Amino acid sequence: MKSAAKGLTAILSIVTLSVALGAALSLPTSPAFAGDDGNSKNVTEDEIVRALAPAPKKPLTRGLSIAPQADPAPNAAETKLIQSVRGRSTRSLSSTEREEIASVAKDKPNIDLEITFDYNSANISAKSMPSVQALGRALTSPDLKGSTFVVAGHTDAAGGEAYNQDLSERRADSIKRYLVEKYSIAATDLVTVGYGKSKLKDPSQPMAEANRRVQVVNMENKTTASK
Repeated sequence: MKSAAKGLTAILSIVTLSVALGAALSLPTSPAFAGDDGNSKNVTEDEIVRALAPAPKKPLTRGLSIAPQADPAPNAAETKLIQSVRGRSTRSLSSTEREEIASVAKDKPNIDLEITFDYNSANISAKSMPSVQALGRALTSPDLKGSTFVVAGHTDAAGGEAYNQDLSERRADSIKRYLVEKYSIAATDLVTVGYGKSKLKDPSQPMAEANRRVQVVNMENKTTASK
């Protein structure tokens, strides 16, 4: 009888251990590189610099030296556009100018930053401040310093068009003000524009957090920026 009891106890111990082990393995683990709220980690200065750095230009060869030159008109038009909006207030841009900026910017080096703000406010949230600070350091790095950058604010689809347009403009202005005050970036090197909910990053999920973003674009125009 004692031998049978010991055997039963051993079996029960194994079963209990198996159940405990199974429960432990089934617990969710923290996602790698995640923040306290489960979102992806703040972007780093190096990541921003790599995203915004102009693509290296291919060196000319003897064969290319006699090839027809590319039409300079698009570059001239881009320069004229940038010159016309540098130093302008965000609210002063017309819908046509906003679309022209978007058209030029689509082929330029850019990065989307998921910068959040206080509710119904243009105040940068504390959890997003590291990303904004990384942006400031990146824009003053030797690789990027002196270029003209577009800082574009976007919202999700909640709310009316006029409300979201105003909110996106105020939030873009908030980012610019911080960069100018804290990192001494020339105000004329930062062109701020708001798009409201007109250019959703994820149209299939119009309320998704990914749509509430600030996009930074390197317009690659150091000559203009230095004037």
